Amino acid sequence: MFSHIMLGANDLEKSKAFYDATLGVVGCKPGFADPKGRIFYMTPTGVFAITKPINGEPACCGNGSTIGFAMESPEQADAWHAAGLAAGGTDCEDPPGVREGNGMKLYLAYLRDPSGNKLCAMYRMP
Repeated sequence: MFSHIMLGANDLEKSKAFYDATLGVVGCKPGFADPKGRIFYMTPTGVFAITKPINGEPACCGNGSTIGFAMESPEQADAWHAAGLAAGGTDCEDPPGVREGNGMKLYLAYLRDPSGNKLCAMYRMP
């Protein structure tokens, strides 16, 4: 459904270290910079990128926004969460674990990146 997601980042070096660590858990190679300084992570299904805002204003997180990353297991979600905390992310929401509702059972882990963007690792449980 999505071709790409781009998030604003105030400190690209710090944010790159965070995303290299968390996205590395799910098999992404370290991000690379284009001539404009934007950092890209390529996957077979889409692109994730971080950039300083082009209007020169500070990056800010969207109130009510969450970017979700698909995981292959609860263990991978936990590894993603731990890598993010170690790389400058901050914990948010409830601790990683199972959430149930509307006939679904999900394993979720939440973090905020160094710029405050809210992220979620999600595994759809059988």
